[in-house]
Amino acid sequence: MDRPIALITGGTRGIGRAIADSLGVDHHILVGGTHADLAARVAADLPSAEPWPIDLTDPDAVAAACEQIDRLDVLIHSAGLGARGTVADLPRTEWRRVFELNVFAVADLTRALLPALRAAHGQVVMINSGAGFVSSPGGSLYAASKFALRALADGLREEERGRVRVTSIHPGRVDTDMQRELQASGERPYDPADHLTPHSVAATVRAAIDASPEAMVETLSIRPVVGPLR
Repeated sequence: MDRPIALITGGTRGIGRAIADSLGVDHHILVGGTHADLAARVAADLPSAEPWPIDLTDPDAVAAACEQIDRLDVLIHSAGLGARGTVADLPRTEWRRVFELNVFAVADLTRALLPALRAAHGQVVMINSGAGFVSSPGGSLYAASKFALRALADGLREEERGRVRVTSIHPGRVDTDMQRELQASGERPYDPADHLTPHSVAATVRAAIDASPEAMVETLSIRPVVGPLR
């Protein structure tokens, strides 16, 4: 394999798929996704790729899948769950469900793949959110998970400084299926023009990955020209 290898979780749609398209030009892509058939279809569309279907909330499955990876240059965490609801209404089960994928699975997968990333002097990119900086009514759960993800990225960056580069990307509102679902009950009609495109976010990821070896893009925020922060 003469191409660098990149694993993208959530690589079958939205931001993850856009990143796969961007990096697929010169990387071999491991297309992460929950559904094997969809991951296979995305992989078939790329110049050099293979599906990597896995339930990221299943520690045993993750461990077994990671044992098959002996080389990795880039790990991109794009899988995630959205959530709306007030602190007064959201039960503990919902907090656990969101944190399980948005935080715990990220830490678990990163830990399993750190040896390969260290060997390659590779990179970890965590797709966060504007909600990783600012919370709002009805968004406490989602923001809390993204605040935690930012803390995870900051700590990992210092722990691995000089061995693995770690980047935290914070997009504002992006025109994705998840964003449409989150805004379905909003007061304003959904307007894609008020949002970033997934490919705009992918371009920032590409810039971080293409940084020269002595440089590290640590935290990057990208927002729509119009609209609120998140």
